[in-house]
Order: sequence, then C-alpha cells, then structure tokens
Amino acid sequence: MHTTPASPRQVLIFDADDTLWENNILFERVIENYLDWVAHPTLDRTQIRAILNDVEAANAITHGYGSKMFLRSLGETLERLYARSATEAELRHIDTLAVALLEDRMELVPGVVETLTTLGARHDLMLLTKGDTEEQQRKIDASALAPHFRSTHIVPEKGVDTYVDLMRAHELAPETTWMIGNSPKSDILPARGAGLGAVFIPNAHTWVLEQSELDPHDERVLTLTAFPDLLRHF
Repeated sequence: MHTTPASPRQVLIFDADDTLWENNILFERVIENYLDWVAHPTLDRTQIRAILNDVEAANAITHGYGSKMFLRSLGETLERLYARSATEAELRHIDTLAVALLEDRMELVPGVVETLTTLGARHDLMLLTKGDTEEQQRKIDASALAPHFRSTHIVPEKGVDTYVDLMRAHELAPETTWMIGNSPKSDILPARGAGLGAVFIPNAHTWVLEQSELDPHDERVLTLTAFPDLLRHF
C-alpha cells in the first residue's frame, strides 16, 4: 500500500507535462481556434477532431511528440480534409494559431513548488518526461523546477522498458519506487508493468491519446485528486 510521511525514504519519479505544469490545455486552445478556422462545408467539429486524432496518433509513432509533430498534424489534417496540399498562406496561419506553444509559457500546477520542496526533504525525487529533447528541456528550464530533482530524464517514449532501464541504471528497488503522473498510458500502466508503484493524479485536459483503463483493484496504484495530496502519503 501507499506510504505515510513517517515512512522510510522512497524514490518518487515525476512526470512533467500536465503533472507539474499545464501543457495539453495549450494544445486544446489551438485546436479550438483551428476548428473555427477550418469550417469544413460537410464535416462538423467532432468529425474533424476525430481525423486530427488519427493523424496525430500516426505521426506520434514516426515523429514523436511535441509542438513540431502537432503543427505537422494540423497541416496534414487540412490536406486530408480538402484532398490537396496546404498552401503557404495556410501553413503560416497554422503557425500563427500555435504561437503560444512555441513561447515556453509556463503555468505550474497549483501547489507544485511547495509540495516538491517538502517531498524533497523526505525522499529522493527524479523527473521523467517524454517528447522532443530540446523542447522538453526548454520547458524544464522555464519551470525552474530542476533543482528539486536528483536527476532529470527526457525520453522519446515511455514503455515498460523505459522504467526497467531507469531502475537498473540508478539501482532502484521497485518496492520503494513510485511513478507519479497524469497519463494512464505513459505513467501508470508501464510503471506498474515494471514493478513500480504508481500515483495517478488525473488532469482534466490530459491528451486523449494518453488515456487508458486502469485496474481498479490494483493496490499499488494510488489515485489522488490534487498534487499537494502527495504530502499525505509520502
């Protein structure tokens, strides 16, 4: 089961996007503006969004994650909708819609700094995030959170092997190591597959492609409502 503030020292591995800071809500705002702009004559917003989701899912496999893949997906969705190549003017407009994604605007989740400060005195903290290396590093730098972690890791994808490799490299014991994040697909399920405990902190804006069903009977998955709730368990 989960620990308490009086428990022995643990290793807590944190996800970044939509766990420590808001991320996907920025993409969602761009998508809403994009759907307003596309205004397809026969397809409604839900249908266009479904096409975009399919394009993003395919591009994530070959091009990874982040704003570059997202911009590519917006352009390819436009091409699929109108069965033609996007014009230079259209691509420039898409870039304009997505400018907020490229400015490294940082909105930390409430209570993150205070919670990490307290947890860092009790346990060993690590950061594990996936995506484009340069883009994720810019976010980490803009957040000013790096000093809270004994190490930070940026990977292209998070699977069971990611967690196994991290545990081996740092000689971590699975029974005292926990992954903390908002994504069932990338944070909770692969961490549990590698034998770690997991803390699920849902974010209302989690990307649809990161959703997956969790086992409600798994006693080593702790679900919390808000980030500061970690202090009641670790």
